[in-house]
Amino acid sequence: MTKKAQLNSNSISAMKPGCADLADSGENRGLRVSCAAAGAKSFYYRYTSPVTGKLVQMHIGRFPETTLAKARVRLGELKQLRKMGRCPASDQKASKQEGRLASQTIELKSYSVKQMIDFYLEYYIEGRQVDGRVIGGARKEKGQKEVRRTLYSDAVRVLGDRQAVEVTRKDIVKMIIEIVDRGANVQAGNVVRELSAAYEFSIGLEKFDDTFANPALQAKNSLRRAKVRLTSQKGKRVLNDSELVQFLTWLPGSVFTPTQKNILRFTLWTGCRTGEVCDARWADIDLEKRYWHVKTKTETERYVQLPTQAVDFLKQLKLITGDFPFPSQKTGIQIQQKSITEQAWKLRETKRMLDIAHWSPHDLRRTVRTGLSRLGCPSEVGEAILGHSRKGIEGTYDLHKYEAECRVWLQKWADHIDDLIKLAGR
Repeated sequence: MTKKAQLNSNSISAMKPGCADLADSGENRGLRVSCAAAGAKSFYYRYTSPVTGKLVQMHIGRFPETTLAKARVRLGELKQLRKMGRCPASDQKASKQEGRLASQTIELKSYSVKQMIDFYLEYYIEGRQVDGRVIGGARKEKGQKEVRRTLYSDAVRVLGDRQAVEVTRKDIVKMIIEIVDRGANVQAGNVVRELSAAYEFSIGLEKFDDTFANPALQAKNSLRRAKVRLTSQKGKRVLNDSELVQFLTWLPGSVFTPTQKNILRFTLWTGCRTGEVCDARWADIDLEKRYWHVKTKTETERYVQLPTQAVDFLKQLKLITGDFPFPSQKTGIQIQQKSITEQAWKLRETKRMLDIAHWSPHDLRRTVRTGLSRLGCPSEVGEAILGHSRKGIEGTYDLHKYEAECRVWLQKWADHIDDLIKLAGR
């Protein structure tokens, strides 16, 4: 309940806990006084926001520290802002947020790399709420998670406790070279790019003095001059038949997780990308018609034909999995493709990797394609199996999907693998 009347000091002083709010009238319409349970009396300005169209109540001050006269003067100022199309409460919150940002300008000697990265993630990359409104981040949700993972997995792990102002170009170059040495060139490029952006964000908001130079940007330039490759390298590694037998014999006893082992096996039967296999859903697999409906990384669709070995394998897998054929043991949802690459790196670092020339999970896809050619598979069928689109005029006019031919040749390939294992076991 609210009582509307010309406010005066006596009526405000006479207010008791639990009584109705008092509302001013006339030119001071919108000014209200409420009395809390403990007896404290406060002035509020109640109005419709010209920004959101919603009813807003803004605290002006506590009586009697704030007199009625002062409250009315403040009310006039706030009404003037509202006439200008601004929301006084939103302005006040924005001002407070700016104050918080300014207060977060920590002494340079205590501003760590982790604090700098968190500041970049929370105030730029990721979305947040201000005044009840959602302010989107610079990246979409998936991109936000990827930037956080990228920076935390290497930059925070290696440099997180260091003072951001004391990190040098050499420190960052050393970290990036270590990432490259484990075969993660793309990750190395992502780390130096995002770390440089994190520094730039803090420099722009005056977390560093005017003489500070971005060490990540300097490192990026040094790596470019040294021609250190920070993008994916075109692979040429193919497992020959002997290495393929060694791999399939070693895989069951390896320390890859059961799901990772299943993905690698399925990749060898289908020639699909490991990322496509990781994203598979039972809803897209028809075991009766023996195909798997795949949407590729280029947003095109294809039907992967499944050899008998893959179908039998999936039938057994369906008995023990949920919605996804290849779930993470921790989350129950689809496993992340990068976990396979990271696990391969860990095996190599701990000397538990298969003792053959350096290989990566993606090399299995290349092994399938090369193996098909050795068996005599026509080039256009081999490319269709991998989901490669044809270029130029041929791709424009020849729209045949070669699905029947793909089924035949993938079955020949799966049988070839079985024959190799049988011969090796004699």
